[in-house]
Amino acid sequence: MNRRTPLLALSALAVAAAVTGGALLLDGSGGAGASDGSGELPPATTAVVRTDLVLSKTVDGKIDFAQRRAVKAAVEGTVTVAAPEGRTVRRGQALYELNDKPVTLLYGPVPMFREMKTGDRGSDVLQLERNLRELGFGAGLFADPWYDRETEAAVKRWQKSLNRDTTGRVGRGDVVFQPDQVKVAVADTALADQVGPGDTVLTAASTRPVVRAELEQNDGALTASGTTVEVTLPSGKTVAGKVAGTVRPEETGAEGGAAQEGITVEVVLNGGAGAVAGEDAKATASVRFVSEARRGVLAVPVEAILALRGTNGGYGLQIVQGGTSTTVRVETGMTADGQIEVSGPDVREGMKVGVAKS
Repeated sequence: MNRRTPLLALSALAVAAAVTGGALLLDGSGGAGASDGSGELPPATTAVVRTDLVLSKTVDGKIDFAQRRAVKAAVEGTVTVAAPEGRTVRRGQALYELNDKPVTLLYGPVPMFREMKTGDRGSDVLQLERNLRELGFGAGLFADPWYDRETEAAVKRWQKSLNRDTTGRVGRGDVVFQPDQVKVAVADTALADQVGPGDTVLTAASTRPVVRAELEQNDGALTASGTTVEVTLPSGKTVAGKVAGTVRPEETGAEGGAAQEGITVEVVLNGGAGAVAGEDAKATASVRFVSEARRGVLAVPVEAILALRGTNGGYGLQIVQGGTSTTVRVETGMTADGQIEVSGPDVREGMKVGVAKS
């Protein structure tokens, strides 16, 4: 277990050696022996403990929903029914209305990029037909990439249910394709707003709750997908989770629209939507990122470590037994919260070791 002791720990070791007078002269063979025949006792002692060491960082976070993305208008028009902010919209329901006509949510990975009509062929036609069948308008319709007479008839039945003109064609501004049901995170337009092609009408998100937190640029190691996270919600409830990934920082309201500094991560909580039920989404959560953990290791306070002097150098502990003490060599490992991992054939849980007097 030849782990490199962190720089902070090394500084503490030097201080410990100076305070306890623990620098040890090694014999010619490089072995560590007693520092004195009687073993000069240290000013204070502590016990070697078996514990978990965890490296972590805690930052503020906010409850949000995953995969925010802009939904943009495909055609020019006037918003006659604004997006229902905060509502979950499902297949066949209107995201908003433009020029007194519903813009309907349908499911599928292919965006609406053209008007669809009889004679067309493509993957967008296939996903339209699948939606018509799921909505109950495609009885007898065989889902394939062809927009044929059967597709046109199914579209007319669907259009009639929406009080739209039964043209049998699906215009670019008639539907919005999304992978699944969405949460309307932000209504970017209001009633009577004029929009044109490419203007953002609303911001949609997955219905999966997440906690968003911002880390500094030098915290890149904590942003890896799967990194363990512990979230204390506004109510005080603590929930485990893990990093799902990073997202593009939202623009601030500052002049020039400068992007936020740092790295924004999304944390998925164990328990899903139930984990945040009843929580205040506007309040701050506390997010603890765990970068490394050592379970069930032997550890002592950092100030108990002695810097050994001699050919081989290294580190040691001053073991106190009765009225005498002996210095033994140890290997050091991870350092966290003022404790350092130690190991070696002469170290056991419960041993008394010397430390500086507090």
